[in-house]
Amino acid sequence: MAAVSKYLTAKNSSVAGAIVFALYLLKQRRCFSKLNGYRWKKSSEPRLDSHKNGKKDKTTVDKVFLSRVGHILKIMVPQIFCKESGYMLLIAAMLVARTYCDVWMIHNGTMIESAIIGRSTRAFKQYLFSFITIMPFISLVNNTLKLGLNELKLCFRVRLTQHLYNDYLKGFTFYKMGNLDNRIANPDQLLTQDVEKFCNSVVDLYSNLSKPLLDILIYLLKLSSNMGAGGPVSLLTYLLFSGLLLTHLRKPISKMTVTEQTYEGEYRYVNARLITNSEEIAFYNGNKREKQTIQKTFQKLVDHLYNFIFFRFSMGVMDSIIAKYIAMVVGYLVISRPFLDHSNKRHLNSTHSELREDYYQTGRMLMSLATALGRVVLAGRELSRLSGFTARITEIQTVLKELNAGKYERTMVTHPSKETKMTEKIPLVPGSGEIVFADNIIKFEHIPLATPNGDILIRDLTFEVTSGTNVLVCGPNGCGKSSLFRVLGELWPVFGGQLTKPHRGKLFYVPQRPYMTLGSLRDQVIYPDTHDDQKRKGTSDRILKEYLDNVQLGHILDREGSWDSVQDWMDVLSGGEKQRMAMARLFYHKPQFAILDECTSAVSVDVEDYIYSHCRKVGITLFTVSHRKSLWKHHQFYLHMDGRGNFEFKPITKDTVEFGS
Repeated sequence: MAAVSKYLTAKNSSVAGAIVFALYLLKQRRCFSKLNGYRWKKSSEPRLDSHKNGKKDKTTVDKVFLSRVGHILKIMVPQIFCKESGYMLLIAAMLVARTYCDVWMIHNGTMIESAIIGRSTRAFKQYLFSFITIMPFISLVNNTLKLGLNELKLCFRVRLTQHLYNDYLKGFTFYKMGNLDNRIANPDQLLTQDVEKFCNSVVDLYSNLSKPLLDILIYLLKLSSNMGAGGPVSLLTYLLFSGLLLTHLRKPISKMTVTEQTYEGEYRYVNARLITNSEEIAFYNGNKREKQTIQKTFQKLVDHLYNFIFFRFSMGVMDSIIAKYIAMVVGYLVISRPFLDHSNKRHLNSTHSELREDYYQTGRMLMSLATALGRVVLAGRELSRLSGFTARITEIQTVLKELNAGKYERTMVTHPSKETKMTEKIPLVPGSGEIVFADNIIKFEHIPLATPNGDILIRDLTFEVTSGTNVLVCGPNGCGKSSLFRVLGELWPVFGGQLTKPHRGKLFYVPQRPYMTLGSLRDQVIYPDTHDDQKRKGTSDRILKEYLDNVQLGHILDREGSWDSVQDWMDVLSGGEKQRMAMARLFYHKPQFAILDECTSAVSVDVEDYIYSHCRKVGITLFTVSHRKSLWKHHQFYLHMDGRGNFEFKPITKDTVEFGS
């Protein structure tokens, strides 16, 4: 009966194993199909991910991956003698100490068990006292190792984050990434979550590889002296075989990791859009439409995660069988050889107690060696995930480097329709135009006004404005007014001709919806300056108060009671108050030229008149975009764009004002 029971149990186990393996193969085939679908499927909807034209970055573990990791490591460990190197040495020292602690624990534990079985009270007390004595040291080693790992993760994250933000916030790169270049749709995801996961993965891989490799070396030396080199070599041979097999099976993990992070970024993006545009969506009653968009994006992420979870389950089954249980079988076969071989000279004259003690100690070392070998094999899983994060970090590094060098790529999502073909398109070279910096003048000479997609709005824009000459810019929507200011502010490249203008700091832009920064009331007036910049300029708080009084905002300071009061100013201030705050900000900076883009639409006419009069008084020349007829009297020229590629730049006469009125 016992034999039959064992046979049935073995048969059931085999059937269960066959079913799991069949499910694994079936699901893996589905995962590969999904991956191929992600790669080649052509969707009619705009994609938010960074893989354009069917191209995907390599995420396999190869020479390219090693080169990328090496490049990023140079950023995170900039020199030999640095804080990060110190933590790496500390971790290495603690790993060595922990391995020797493990060896000592194996020996001491064997002695304690032998004393218990041998009923030796004296030996039991001796080895138990040794264990109690050494416990604080072992605890210190383990927790120092954890401390070093956590500190190294944080140091790596600080280094890499600072490096990326130095490029991301250099000039207008952050603007160009979202408006001129569409290779990366979710830089916030890359700069926050992906950087953290990459740093954690690197440090974990360092720990999970170095400790087992050290264990393997030490246990091999000790076991070779006890039982010869044949047994350990057998385990190493199995390590090589199983490692190659599991590495081959894990190939999809890196690509699936990249896809997961991309879909996570898309999901964050649609939620951020809902928060940013909540008022407009509420006015349109667009909650149902936005719910569909969010649910669709979330479902795409969930579907991928389901596939990823089942794939990891399948790989977990294979990992456990190959890297753990078969490794244990190999370990039992190896450890049994010297004991079952009756011709082994080592155990010819050994007593039963000595054989048992030798078996416990050798067996535990061999099991520890097998465990270390299994951890090395399983480290390939982390290596595959790391390759995915490495591809993402390398991608944003490449894009930032090219944007800072003046290069960008923009891929059209859909083919031009009949309507878009009405807009002329010609080959343009970004940055082929010349920018000359000069004070008190803005001069466009034969500049093609074009969008980053290559749409020509005005083929040859030529006009000149000197300080003291206010210009009213008018025309229908889409005619190029905003494009003109983006070129003037160096947000968009100059595609030809010559642009003469003051340096960036002598131009100031005031939008219709002014930006209120995080910080104090003072910060709202002096932005982007800091309090130290204000002191350096010699502008007192009393003068700031005059600026607020001039735009009828003095009551805010009286209400808050201090310039250092911190509020959520985007919510605290009304639309008109934010526009007036932006004008107070303009008075503080006193630029040579200011661009006012419908920035007084929520301000009363009397305050608007004062603002324009004060700008003329302090010498600020204005480019104004506005549909208010009352503003014509404050300008000397008008620039009219008709939206069909034509423009007029003429002085404003009495007849023009009457026509505008």
